[in-house]
Amino acid sequence: MGTIMKNKTIRTFALQATVALSLVASSYANAAQLLNSSYDIARELFTQLNSDFKTQWDAQHPDDKVTIKQSHAGSSKQALAILQGLPADVVTYNQVTDVQILHDKGKLIPADWQQRLPNNSSPYYSTMAYLVRKGNPKNITSWQDLTREDVKVVFPNPKTSGNGRYTYLAAWGAFEKAYGNEAQTRDAMTKLLKNVAVFDTGGRGATTSFIERGLGDVLISFESEVNNIRQQYGEDDYQVIVPPVDILAEFPVAWIDKNVQRNKTENLAKAYLNYLYSPRAQEIITQFNYRVNDKAVMAKKADQFPATSLFTIEDVFGDWNQVMKTHFATDGTLDKLLLEGRQ
Repeated sequence: MGTIMKNKTIRTFALQATVALSLVASSYANAAQLLNSSYDIARELFTQLNSDFKTQWDAQHPDDKVTIKQSHAGSSKQALAILQGLPADVVTYNQVTDVQILHDKGKLIPADWQQRLPNNSSPYYSTMAYLVRKGNPKNITSWQDLTREDVKVVFPNPKTSGNGRYTYLAAWGAFEKAYGNEAQTRDAMTKLLKNVAVFDTGGRGATTSFIERGLGDVLISFESEVNNIRQQYGEDDYQVIVPPVDILAEFPVAWIDKNVQRNKTENLAKAYLNYLYSPRAQEIITQFNYRVNDKAVMAKKADQFPATSLFTIEDVFGDWNQVMKTHFATDGTLDKLLLEGRQ
């Protein structure tokens, strides 16, 4: 092949490559992309929500179809990843502090982020529940039962998991309401923590420990999660117990202002989070055993959610900042109770 022919061939391939790259770039430019950073046990929920949202969005935006990607881990780990550069457009977490830190440590969202969407930016909520084995052989029905010496408990580490923190706080609040003084509350918490068979880093790991490794007599997690686990692993093999006194667990969401501005996804991110409040999404959310604020949807699901007396973080602990400093900081109450349990 002559030099002229070679050069012509090279130019032809170069032109073809340029055209191909232009077409790829054009397709990406017309494909809206969203990254949702979420908590450990929300995979199945958002698989369905994302599919439903995509169907609606694509029908309304045929030239700007959406791709939604998920990132899952313990919510505290997820927040840290965003502070370290994970370019998430939205967060859907299971604890307020893991969203708040994105303002406090990174100024990625404004201080008033909870006022931007209804119900403190919480489109759904839950409480804590127990998963016990068939027949409830240890007859576990209350937080007090978890302090007995014959009971072994599994729940995630409150240091790394919002799920674990809510479990700890639910137990503390229930004991405080039952006993009315801190000494008895601390004693009950020490006994409960001493009964923990394993502290996994997140809810998914705790489920594995209880179901697949057979550890413990009771798994404590969000009501939504224990019902989903029971449905997945055998409704005849497990039983769900909602204690008579429990905590209101909000599931806050937010768009990450700095990221959506950089990613040019602000309108998409806002539409996605507002969709979570729609009757259609609220219905899907209850299918995964979360409670919602849509009264009409909850009225249809009255038999699904047992009655329980719910208290809030503010009712018992003041606010999340106080909770984190008092209970979960290094050498805080949790560390001291764990030490007391070893003595």
